[in-house]
Amino acid sequence: MKVKKYSTSNWKKHDLHPKTADEKTIEWIFLVDLLNFSFWSDLDKDTDISENQKFSITFKNQQYTGYWSLCAAINRSIEEGIPITTPSFYGSETALSDQVIQHIFRSSSPNSQIPLLKERIECIREAGKVLTTKFDGSFINCIKTSNKSCINLLKIIVDNFPCFRDETMFLGKKVYLYKRAQILIADIWACFEGKGYGEFKDIDEITMFADYRVPQALHHLGAIKYSDNLIKTLERHELLEYGSRLEVEIRGCSIWAVELLRREIKRMAERENGQDMIPVLNAIILDFFIWDFAKEHTNELEVEIHRTR
Repeated sequence: MKVKKYSTSNWKKHDLHPKTADEKTIEWIFLVDLLNFSFWSDLDKDTDISENQKFSITFKNQQYTGYWSLCAAINRSIEEGIPITTPSFYGSETALSDQVIQHIFRSSSPNSQIPLLKERIECIREAGKVLTTKFDGSFINCIKTSNKSCINLLKIIVDNFPCFRDETMFLGKKVYLYKRAQILIADIWACFEGKGYGEFKDIDEITMFADYRVPQALHHLGAIKYSDNLIKTLERHELLEYGSRLEVEIRGCSIWAVELLRREIKRMAERENGQDMIPVLNAIILDFFIWDFAKEHTNELEVEIHRTR
């Protein structure tokens, strides 16, 4: 992190992320993070299937998978003249049919489609209608209502948008993971580099975003350790049910591991007088850094991702 001087400015450096921080970008970020879940392929367990047969998006002569395939699909539809990031448009089945949504997410491989397309369409409709009826057709009004508090904004999101309620029961207690709701706030903060719509006085309250890539990288880096039984379960590509004990433990331990990493890096930086070399240090920056590492080193990571729909 010292060598790369990793900071919020890295967000815009990704090819498919918007390069301007304006109101249109807010709506782009909202839609992308609304749909930012579960990109792994059901075909992974079939060793005879080539990568080209799995879901991917080709945009500007480049093929994208995972989260980047979502960004590519949204950017491609905008270039095709479809106002896909406008809530009043995507909330209306009359303005935007299910068939057109399916076309927007068309895959480079004719025999595959984006996972959970039906559920993604349900998210699109629900969120579009909520924004149109409650927030005058724009997520910007949610931000304004938050009074520069990410905790206030998080509450607005999960109270008003049911599909962002990443909550489950664990050993008799309710736990709140809020992966997509928090990454929505974090992406706005990073895109605007903590200014304007991205200014949140309590941004360090956000945790890492408990997905399936970061835990895989944390295991590789030695920050968490999986039991032998869990490793075998993952190698068999067994599905872990959402809210199951193993799934919640993987995600919960990842949140805590990143917090412990943050504390240790802070101690090291202070000891070495190296704070200036890591301009911003919180769970968001660490998550971004580790996720980028996971994507860059996918083929080197020893354990499989955990698979939950």
